[in-house]
Amino acid sequence: MTAMTPTGPAESLHEVTLTVNGVPRSASVPARRLLSDFLRHDLGLTGTHVGCEHGVCGACTVLVDGETIRSCLQFAVMHDGAEVTTVEGCARGDGELSAVQRAFGECHGLQCGFCTPGFVTTVTAYLDQHPDPSEAEAREAITGNLCRCTGYQNIVASVLRAAQLRREEREEAPG
Repeated sequence: MTAMTPTGPAESLHEVTLTVNGVPRSASVPARRLLSDFLRHDLGLTGTHVGCEHGVCGACTVLVDGETIRSCLQFAVMHDGAEVTTVEGCARGDGELSAVQRAFGECHGLQCGFCTPGFVTTVTAYLDQHPDPSEAEAREAITGNLCRCTGYQNIVASVLRAAQLRREEREEAPG
């Protein structure tokens, strides 16, 4: 499909359908629409932040098919049909905050909050694969995300606390 503008034909649009936070979502977008812009502007999911626009800061980190990616470096059309989890989708199914989100609050792992969505998605994916990290491993896990406010001590504490909360949830789960 090609959109028309008052001055003539515009760039071609492509239908992109993703499952975002468990919900099928679609929009017609130009081929050059970044995934971060697709999420924020086309779908209204503004939790994904765009900082450096060069993939360095990690604020735009989302999960695509369970893997962390920098959404400011990927085109939305590249992920047609994929499952995307944004910070909004990191909450538990009942709407309660996840262990990672609770840990960031408890440990004061955020200040201005701009980098927090990228940290939450990064830590969520990391703890899925590494449920019992050491302090050194927690530090390594967050090296791709930048924060200008916290000095990282409380973020590292948040990773370790989130791991503890997840273990407690597993122990309390029936069955």
